Amino acid sequence: MATVARTIPADPAECAGLLVEAAGDRRTVRIIGSGTKSYLGDVGPTDVELSTERLAGVIDHVPADLTVTLGAGTRMADVAAALARVGQFLPLDPPHADAATIGGVIAANSNGFWRARYGGVRDLLIGTSTALTDGTIARAGGRVVKNVAGYDLDKLLVGSLGTLGVIVEATLKVLPLPEKSDGLVARFDRPADAFGTAHAVVRAPSRVDACVVERSAEGSWILAVQSRGGGPTVDRALRDARREVSTRHGDATDLGDDLRPMREFPARAIDGALVRVSLPLAASAAFADSAVGLESFAALVVDVASGIARVHLVNDDDAVLRDAEALLLAARMVAGAGRIERRAEHLRSRLLTWPNRPNGDFLMRRIKDAFDPAGILEPGRSAFA
Repeated sequence: MATVARTIPADPAECAGLLVEAAGDRRTVRIIGSGTKSYLGDVGPTDVELSTERLAGVIDHVPADLTVTLGAGTRMADVAAALARVGQFLPLDPPHADAATIGGVIAANSNGFWRARYGGVRDLLIGTSTALTDGTIARAGGRVVKNVAGYDLDKLLVGSLGTLGVIVEATLKVLPLPEKSDGLVARFDRPADAFGTAHAVVRAPSRVDACVVERSAEGSWILAVQSRGGGPTVDRALRDARREVSTRHGDATDLGDDLRPMREFPARAIDGALVRVSLPLAASAAFADSAVGLESFAALVVDVASGIARVHLVNDDDAVLRDAEALLLAARMVAGAGRIERRAEHLRSRLLTWPNRPNGDFLMRRIKDAFDPAGILEPGRSAFA
């Protein structure tokens, strides 16, 4: 996937100008922030790599309004540090958390375990500025929470993987830092006990921030629970969770830093294939149990609160291909959906990101043609590009 040129625009206007030139010359463009999610999609060679690294920094922050406006190249770690100084945080916890950029998180619709508690990228995004291939800067939404009348166009950019334009600026909702954070990790011998406990925790009145089940090829079923907020609320949530663990004869200890490696699962699964599926909540336990029995199974992480499951497959190539197809079929059988999120480089030609066309193919292709009529932006990156 080598490129023949690399450009780093200094501001949105220069970015838009570069896109006009590329469209006129029919040169394909790959957009990169920090490159943490370059494995997504079925991208081939491109002519130009456009970096957003100079489109970075806090542009506007109004603590009283609980909003922040950021350059697309701003790293998540820098956002967290800037907001922490005024006692606030951005309630997103995507993989590649420190290095990922705001533009990349939005373009990839990259959510973590906090999604069920705070909402995902779509819920937190309230405004964008985007450089288009006709040289314009398209603005959607605004810089206050209640700003949308009619179509909320900036939501089109969420998950677009850079195929519609280059996000240069984004405004998002922020929240006060929680007073307290606590959690537990519990181990179970049976998947029914791990998922039974997780579902009870998710349904409890005292809502938790994260509820995750993990299983490796060698280990037991591990449940991680995190609660953040006011002291009494966190204490109640953890008491309820410990009671559910005890009822199913689990062994609970303090959470520590156990959630971080679970969250960074996509960053670690660099060999074989990583399959990502979205499931009805009630189907998670059966799906996970069947995944463990696959020949190439290596590990899985299930966000029980949102129904997102990832399975890492490692073995000979034929077994990985066969098992990946079985997982995607299993998801479709329960009205879920899935894709190949990551795979080893030598498997790219044999294992496509979207083996089956997603719903809305015709509509999304029309949108792509309207935003990028020359078809230069991120060819192959999404199912519609």
